[in-house]
Amino acid sequence: MLEALKKQVLAANLELPRLGLVDFTWGNVSGRDAASGAIVIKPSGVPYERMTEMDMVVLDANGAVLEGKLKPSSDAPTHLELYRAFPELGGIVHTHSSWATVWAQACRGIPALGTTHADYFFGEIPCTQGLTAQQIAGQYEAQTGVAIIDCLRERGITPTQMPAVLVANHGPFAWGADADAAVHNAAVLEVVARMALLTLQMDSGLPAMPQQLLEKHFFRKHGPGAYYGQG
Repeated sequence: MLEALKKQVLAANLELPRLGLVDFTWGNVSGRDAASGAIVIKPSGVPYERMTEMDMVVLDANGAVLEGKLKPSSDAPTHLELYRAFPELGGIVHTHSSWATVWAQACRGIPALGTTHADYFFGEIPCTQGLTAQQIAGQYEAQTGVAIIDCLRERGITPTQMPAVLVANHGPFAWGADADAAVHNAAVLEVVARMALLTLQMDSGLPAMPQQLLEKHFFRKHGPGAYYGQG
C-alpha cells in the first residue's frame, strides 16, 4: 500500500545527509496520505546508506503499524500529534542540524533579521517551553508534539506561516505540504539559523527587521496575493 508515498518519504529521508542536516541516524522524515490518514515514516536507528523503500513503516493515525517489519522512528508520536492537530500538513521532518540545534539548546527563538528569513517564516522562529519532569517521564515524544502545538497556538500563528519550531534543549522540527517541502523548509531553517547567529555576533543588539518588510517578503510568496515564481 502507498507505494508512491513510501518512495517519496525514502527519497526525502535520503536528502537529509546529502544536505548536511543529519549526522549518523539523527533525523527522520514522514509523509501523510491525505485520503487514508496513514503515515509513512523512517524506521528507527537504521543508517541512511542502508535504507530501502521496503524499510519504510506505515502507521495509521493512532500509531498502529499497518505495514513494515521494522520499528518506526522513536519520534513517530511527535509526528502523529502534529498531523492530528494540523491536517494541512503532508510531511514532517526532525533533525539535529547543527545551527538550528544551537538555538534550540540555548532555548532561544531565531529572530527575523532579514528577507531570507522572511521569505519562509512570518516572524521569529519560536522555541517551545521546556518539558516538565512529568512530561519527560511520561509519553515524552507525544508531549514534545504537544509542546510544539502549544507554542504555535499561544503565539497565534499557523503552521503555514511558521513551517518550523525549535524544541527547547532538543532540536528543530519542520513541515510542509509534503515530505519534500518539509525537507526544503528544514534546509532553509538551517541556513537562516546560521545567518542569524553570525549576524548577532557582529552586533548583538540588532532589532528585528521592520514589520512592513517582513510582511512584504512573506506574502509575496505565500497567500492569495503571492506573485513570486511562475505558479
